[in-house]
Amino acid sequence: MPKVDREKRRKIRHKRIRSNIRGTRSKPRVYVKKSNRHIYAQAIDDIHNETIAASSSLSPEIEEEVENATIETARKVGSLMASELLEEGYETIVFDRGGYPYHGQVKALADQMREEGLDF
Repeated sequence: MPKVDREKRRKIRHKRIRSNIRGTRSKPRVYVKKSNRHIYAQAIDDIHNETIAASSSLSPEIEEEVENATIETARKVGSLMASELLEEGYETIVFDRGGYPYHGQVKALADQMREEGLDF
């Protein structure tokens, strides 16, 4: 059996996860993407193929405070994302971990969004 690199396995997992979840106008899908230096989150309406809100460690609001992608950075991005969604009137979301394990930065981002008042 040929070896498959880590990123390819993550994409296979993400494809399997995405076959079961969809974001709608009333309940958007929050997708998480991360790299070694940054973490990104965006709320997507899959039916209309629109991005409702997006935040990342490169966002101007938190860019000065962040050096690398850490758990603290993920919390700040989660807080920013939650405030954007709550400001637009969304209270429930569908969380898409993007094929990453639900632990570390991904878990910190999700927990912070829950603490800010989002339900999923």
